[in-house]
Amino acid sequence: MKSKFRTKVDVKQFPFSIGYNTPTLMLGSCFTNNIGELLVERKFPVIVNPFGVVYNPTSVALVLNRIINGSAYTEDDLINHNGLWLSLHHHSSFSDASKELCLKKINGELAKAHQFMDKSQRIILTLGTARIYNYKKTRLPVANCHKIPANEFTRHLLSVDEIVNEWNQLIEKILQKQPDQKIVFTVSPVRHWKDGAHGNQISKATLLLAIEQLAANFKESVFYFPSYEIMMDDLRDYRFYADDMLHPSPLAIEYIWEKFYDAFVTTNDQKLIKEVESIIRACQHRPFNANTSQHKEFTAKIRKKITEIEKRTDGISFADELLLLSQNT
Repeated sequence: MKSKFRTKVDVKQFPFSIGYNTPTLMLGSCFTNNIGELLVERKFPVIVNPFGVVYNPTSVALVLNRIINGSAYTEDDLINHNGLWLSLHHHSSFSDASKELCLKKINGELAKAHQFMDKSQRIILTLGTARIYNYKKTRLPVANCHKIPANEFTRHLLSVDEIVNEWNQLIEKILQKQPDQKIVFTVSPVRHWKDGAHGNQISKATLLLAIEQLAANFKESVFYFPSYEIMMDDLRDYRFYADDMLHPSPLAIEYIWEKFYDAFVTTNDQKLIKEVESIIRACQHRPFNANTSQHKEFTAKIRKKITEIEKRTDGISFADELLLLSQNT
């Protein structure tokens, strides 16, 4: 009998695709950024975390609701902490010493996301923890605590029913306007170690049970991608972790990306991805002598290839690569 040294998590192809003709909104934990950046690099029509990283189901719902509604933030939505104006719905990268600049950044990204949401066909949501924080002054949930003292917040572990009830309403709202929308949930494989080993498992289990119920409630619209299981059961070795032993290593992210790629990307789009990757690599190449006939011929071929792909693929742009080419010639 042949020995086995690992358990493999097989991911079947989904009944729909994510590709160059499916605008996709991605929200959630830092794992959303990991996969989202790989899609952005390959020129997919995606928007990734326009409010910054968010971790729990209530915060993700809060952000998604605001994107759907598109209502701009005002000065009343900001607070000042340590000389910076900030929003408790946003990552600290939006904070600014100027109230006006802070609002400009926030509302600029919101407007883009709201406009994008109207044409989106896929939503990918990565949940990291079932624990939420409420700001005592407003009694409202926050997406980011901005290192404000912990005693200004209350902490709460959401129940499965709380998550399901909140998301039932939001998903129904989305499907009323976009009945063909496909929503993919995944649970972040990053451990929330400040909850302790047992606390982390309770939190992840709560998320998994809630998503299972939502997928049952919306069988044609809500799906689950097992990034958590791939990390915990397939890549069950510390060589697949970053130095903090909590986050996936680049190798692990690449492996989960391959599973995602096989599950969602069509054969035609896989071919296009290879063409896009080839062009990106070619444009990043720095010649020893840009004046040679060989390099000029090489550049002309790349420009021709870019023109061909842009003609046959709506919305794709190689503006950055063309700039690189012009700088290297």
